[in-house]
Amino acid sequence: MLTTDPAGTVRFRERRRRVAEEDLAGRLRELGQLSTDVRRSVVRMIDGAQLGHIGGDLSVTDILVTLFGGVLAVDPEKPRDPDRDRFILSKGHCAAALYATLAHSGFFPLSELSSFMAPLSPLNGHPNRRKVPGVETNTGPLGHGFPVAVGCALAAKVAGRSYRTFVVLGDGELQEGSNWEAAMTAAHYDLASLTAVVDRNRLQQGARTEETKRLEPLADKWASFGWEVRGVDGHDHGELLSALRPSTTGRPVAVVADTVKGKGVSFIEDRVEWHHKVPNAAQVQAALEELSR
Repeated sequence: MLTTDPAGTVRFRERRRRVAEEDLAGRLRELGQLSTDVRRSVVRMIDGAQLGHIGGDLSVTDILVTLFGGVLAVDPEKPRDPDRDRFILSKGHCAAALYATLAHSGFFPLSELSSFMAPLSPLNGHPNRRKVPGVETNTGPLGHGFPVAVGCALAAKVAGRSYRTFVVLGDGELQEGSNWEAAMTAAHYDLASLTAVVDRNRLQQGARTEETKRLEPLADKWASFGWEVRGVDGHDHGELLSALRPSTTGRPVAVVADTVKGKGVSFIEDRVEWHHKVPNAAQVQAALEELSR
């Protein structure tokens, strides 16, 4: 198991303080810089490993940064605190973005990111709770993480605990029927402490989601399953902060976050071949330069 980075924890707490206390412009500046740092780390990690899912990593970055930078009640020094908020990345193949966010939040040293997908590295291609602090459950097979999140939220309700549970799903992942069983269960038990965020980038492996199996009208589907639905720009930290607030209806919350696959790197954005394509050396340099502007 990796261990907490003390210096990173100090930075995490200071950032969280600023996000909580500054005006909206200051909050957005803090979260925007963190998103840029995470994206640059993702590019370097995938370059080093010559493996990964760069398109989905870049699309989900702003969601993860907003959660860890301004929403989740978590402490890198106490990753198993029983009162912590729970976060599950159901689209577990986008582990690079989660690892980078956790490292920039002090859960483990940034230097560990260079071991991404190396033999025997704790930073596997899919998150492992036994190896990485901040990972709640192992994910990878699509359609598994969301049901686990429902279980976490149900456990909180049964035990009378106040922690919240958040889960991020890919939109292509919603073609798995287990997700809709989980959605029905969450609504049936009025799990108001549960928030599901859909990374709606409209691309999946090999094709657009609507070509593979139509998801629209997606917001209406969630509403028909008994959820409080919020639609946002998934790259607008201000909109995300607002959308990730607690339920106002006593029902679970579904946030449909419109995103761009490959966000931040123009030649990767909204291109299906970058689901798990690896950039060459020139493309890595171009991506890092673009992410520095």
